[in-house]
Amino acid sequence: MFEFLKKFIKKDSQEKKPIVKKEATKKPQKKASSPHKSKVAKPPPPKEKKETQKSEQSIKSAPSKTEKKPIVFSEDKIQPQEEKKSSFFGFTDKIKKGLTKTREKLTAELTSLFSGKKIDEALYEELETILLTSDVGISATNYLLDSIKASIKKNNIENADEIKGLLKEKLIELLMPIENPLILKKANPYVIMVVGVNGSGKTTTIGKLTKILLDENKSVLIAAGDTFRAAATEQLQIWGERNNVHVVSQASGDPSAVIFDAINSAKAKNLDVVIADTAGRLPTQKYLIDEITKIKRVINKCHAEAPHEVLLVLDANTGQNAISQLKIFNEALGITGLVLTKLDGTAKGGVIAAIAKEQPTPLRYIGVGESIDDLKVFNAQEYVEALF
Repeated sequence: MFEFLKKFIKKDSQEKKPIVKKEATKKPQKKASSPHKSKVAKPPPPKEKKETQKSEQSIKSAPSKTEKKPIVFSEDKIQPQEEKKSSFFGFTDKIKKGLTKTREKLTAELTSLFSGKKIDEALYEELETILLTSDVGISATNYLLDSIKASIKKNNIENADEIKGLLKEKLIELLMPIENPLILKKANPYVIMVVGVNGSGKTTTIGKLTKILLDENKSVLIAAGDTFRAAATEQLQIWGERNNVHVVSQASGDPSAVIFDAINSAKAKNLDVVIADTAGRLPTQKYLIDEITKIKRVINKCHAEAPHEVLLVLDANTGQNAISQLKIFNEALGITGLVLTKLDGTAKGGVIAAIAKEQPTPLRYIGVGESIDDLKVFNAQEYVEALF
């Protein structure tokens, strides 16, 4: 019995071995049966080596791809610069937005006026009407028309479509003399007296101007000299908190005393700038103008040659009334600079041309929005481009 099982196991093992041999012999038989294939089969190993080399190179090149990641990172760094450029051009965009109604009106009227028209007196009369209704003023309008006529005659221009380009060119020339940004001098401290009528935007302008000066690494102190309007001090306190700047104020008192204390405090702390707010007043009331001249005298006694800047804030929506305000305030105080506010509303914007012609005064800033960064240095060319 055992011998039978041994024989059976031997037979079983012998039967299994040939199966393995047959599988092993099948492979060489295929190679032997096709010699050409075997020759072709030899190259694949080197191809596999090349492939492995390529794969190794690809594996080695993987770090090079990771090394290119810093390039992507550098592109991420470039994005803020693009944002800065957009913020730079955002100034013109905001002006355009503020002057949308005026620009649309001017564009429509000038296009219909110049397209296919002859250059004659009728055309000049229509152009004069367009300029006057845009708050350009009589003096500035006459100046622009005379300049345009002279250029047309000199250059023998016959196409009316070219008049629009001449108008922009002459308007820029008119506004360039009042393009004069505020430059602070060393005065320890430099005192800026802010004046204007009620509702012109003095308090908001002070808050925005403070932000500009802080960006220039100047230390600023605000004097809440508008003691007649209760909300004025509270508004300045809010702007002071936003700018992290101290505001000198009194619950009730003489505005001259408030500003006097602020200047002495700035001297003691060696601060760079004092911005003095004053109460809004109607230029038609002489006693109010006399009060503000008193404030200026007190400032001068407290600090020699101060105020160094008398800044008049004008509302662009007042149109030609802004000229009369400027004349009266200038006679009383000697205005050294202007701020034109609320251009982001329905202002026509042509009043700047009237100021440049009738009462040329340095236009320091223009207000183009309600944000803290919406007080911009006036640029004549950018303004005219936005106006048309």
